[in-house]
Amino acid sequence: MSPVWVVVHIAIFSASAASAQTEEKNGEEAEENYERLHVVYHQPYRGNVATRDLPQAIDSLDRDFIADTNISRLQDLLSFSPSIALQNDGGSLWDSYSLRGFPGNENMPSGYLINGFDGGRGFSGHRDVSNIEYVEILKGPGSALYGRSDPGGIINITTRKPQYAPEGYLKLSAGSNDRYRLEGDYTRGISDDVAFRINGAWQDHGSFRDYVNSEKKVITPSVRWQLADNTALLYEFEYLQQSQLFDRGIVVLDNDTKTIPRERYLGEPADGPTEISARGHQLTLEHRLNNGWFTAGGISHRSSELSGYSSDAELAPARQQLFTDGRTLTRQRRYRDYHSEDTSLRWELSGSLNALGTTHNILLGADAYDYELYTMLARVRPEAGEYEIDIFEPVYRDQPEPVPVPLYANFETQQAWGVYVQNQFAISERWDGLLGLRLDDFEQSMEEQINGVFSEQRDQRLSPRAGLLFKANPELNLYASYSEGFLPLSGTDAAGNGFDPEESESFEMGFKWKRGDWALNGALFDATKTNILTSDPVNVGFPASLGAASSRGLELDLTTSLGADTELRLAYAFLDTKTSNEMVNLDWGITIPKGSPLINVPRHTANLYIKHYLQRFAIDGHLGTRVRYVDERLGDTVRPGYRLPAYTLVDVFYGQRLSDSWLLQVNVDNLFNAHYIANSYAAMWTTPGAPRQFSVSLRYDF
Repeated sequence: MSPVWVVVHIAIFSASAASAQTEEKNGEEAEENYERLHVVYHQPYRGNVATRDLPQAIDSLDRDFIADTNISRLQDLLSFSPSIALQNDGGSLWDSYSLRGFPGNENMPSGYLINGFDGGRGFSGHRDVSNIEYVEILKGPGSALYGRSDPGGIINITTRKPQYAPEGYLKLSAGSNDRYRLEGDYTRGISDDVAFRINGAWQDHGSFRDYVNSEKKVITPSVRWQLADNTALLYEFEYLQQSQLFDRGIVVLDNDTKTIPRERYLGEPADGPTEISARGHQLTLEHRLNNGWFTAGGISHRSSELSGYSSDAELAPARQQLFTDGRTLTRQRRYRDYHSEDTSLRWELSGSLNALGTTHNILLGADAYDYELYTMLARVRPEAGEYEIDIFEPVYRDQPEPVPVPLYANFETQQAWGVYVQNQFAISERWDGLLGLRLDDFEQSMEEQINGVFSEQRDQRLSPRAGLLFKANPELNLYASYSEGFLPLSGTDAAGNGFDPEESESFEMGFKWKRGDWALNGALFDATKTNILTSDPVNVGFPASLGAASSRGLELDLTTSLGADTELRLAYAFLDTKTSNEMVNLDWGITIPKGSPLINVPRHTANLYIKHYLQRFAIDGHLGTRVRYVDERLGDTVRPGYRLPAYTLVDVFYGQRLSDSWLLQVNVDNLFNAHYIANSYAAMWTTPGAPRQFSVSLRYDF
């Protein structure tokens, strides 16, 4: 029979959004029953404008990066972008990073979107890459459209979707320090109208850190139903279980990052692992209307839990014996019980129309969420000599003690809705304008259950956005963009009241140039943020929204092919981040002056990625390297003298197809065994980077 063209409008972000991709579907018995699936990608929160024509900087990281580096965590994938810096990751239990220099809440995981729905609220552990098709890093003023986000930008994860043509793989990996991982993916059509996909991973990872290991299971099935020629329904489920020993890292004395070996663990193995679980559901309905208009809507529900004990170094100088004798570490013992429920709704309509003598690309939408978060922290601070450890000759306990006492138990609820409209229109043959406006209404309540304090607040905010695009020639676009935004804050002040949202302004100007295989993008940006939480200078021990910070910088990104066999990507970011006012932290007796740098944010970061195909040597494979440079950074917010040294990491990878079905890959990370610090909360809580690591994987495609 004739080929059947099925148009599937999948509401996802994609760097190649304007192009169509075709995939073959096997017929039941004969070639005339051969079908094709024509997949058209449509992006939520973006409308029908191609990425190149948006006045906004966007990075895209796809499965090629994931496959070549053999990584398993979202946070490691994001390190390919020099605009991102690692932040305090909660004892190595979740993903935490800053984008364009703004760290966010240092005691919470970083937020991100999953297929346009919020997926980063709550405590869902390390985001696995097994079901990631690609990740987009949407920077600067454009993030105002999504609402309730940082001025630095937002991350959107696009998951792998069901296909009608059968395909799949199994991949087994083994590496240094007893790291083992099994990963798989399979998709096919069940009927002419229904397709499914299932992927996931199981891993048992040792670590270069003494006693620290982790186990993770993740599975993500999905089903797609073609209800009619122009209508599709998609359901996706996610399950994650993670178990890992809480790890605050090493201690650093006198700025010597080699005070103790990087593998030494200073907690208590008897505390046992912290347990994390997460479940997610997404249901989306997509429909193409007449004249090229498109509408999509859906619902997402996520729940997460985290609980476990830890033994952490005491940070208060007056209580820390290590500052007296140089070897005895005083510790606290803590217990955490966190859980969350997050339900989100989203709908939008997009398309083009001609009016007033020009073309208007219209985007209309609405979203809402209902979020509940419970956080209980129990703590005990023993007297000197009761719960200490020798950092040079540690002796661990046979059983956990002492017993923590609840410090606080907060139950927080947030309800919010937003509506937005955006119009990107042609001013002339070369000039495009963009105008957008978003209205948000949110309510927040907080109950501190230990002291019986209750507070609530409600607010409405308008977030405008404007942009200008100049098409200098077919190869070069120039743009400028401006936006305002806000972000609700969790927690209460000394009086039990909630905080005003963080407010932000962001300006960006840049260019996008492409000629043949060469593509060069650049951006200059300037962003400010106010109402940042700091310690209350009057009510010691409570936060207050006193802080302000600014971030200015430059980003450059070059991709090209050097001949027919070599791919190259070079990216660089310069970040000038600093406080915009004086902040007093009386918990530590420290005044943080105006113009101080922000924690863990380097001024200079650069990435080089080279991949060379070996066909000229009669090898069906490739060889490549990735080099990353990270400048020195502030390592402690209240102690400006603590600086993390700069470092350079070199990774190499080799892949070879042994047959049509089998692929062998070898990776060596940190080839030259650099000693470096990945991130820090304070000198007593410093996370060392891994030494040289080897891994080998074997993949079977079917």
